[in-house]
Amino acid sequence: MIEPDRLRAAFDNALPYHAYVATGTPQQRENWARIEQAIALTPGQVRLVASFVRSLNILVLSGTWCGDCAAQCPMLHRIAQTNPARIALRLLDRDAHPDLAASVRICGGPRVPTALFLNEDFEFVSILGDRTLARYRAMAARQLGPACPLPGAPIPPDELAATLQDWLNEVERVQLLLRLSPKLRERYSD
Repeated sequence: MIEPDRLRAAFDNALPYHAYVATGTPQQRENWARIEQAIALTPGQVRLVASFVRSLNILVLSGTWCGDCAAQCPMLHRIAQTNPARIALRLLDRDAHPDLAASVRICGGPRVPTALFLNEDFEFVSILGDRTLARYRAMAARQLGPACPLPGAPIPPDELAATLQDWLNEVERVQLLLRLSPKLRERYSD
């Protein structure tokens, strides 16, 4: 497992969402902005995220060039910006941090996006990457069926909504894990 001091150092070196996106090319920034503009949390989702009481740090290994990152990282941004007092999101370029990327390989590869969910002490809580279940289901339906979409093809709104819900489900799962943590309950006397 990755030590908290190493995760804290990586988090401290990572960039906030908009600063990270700004490191991309104009086309890459446009790809990220298109998805960011296309997604919104429902009022129920906003109430849920606003109810979170434990601090959560989300460190994402990403690539501005990556289509899956452009499709999913704006969702994490939207979730984090709903409760900035409790959720801190930072992004790192995977290729600029090969040691960390090697520590979180998925299926033997350096996949992106890879989100590391960390508690307030920067201890590892969970990992999710490179795609959520909704993304894999949609990809399987397209790629394992009679035709494959072209790279950069628009993502259907229902797929965007389902993927956003997947990310929110994981953030909620981690928040509940933190909320029920004996260590943190003792710390906060709750």
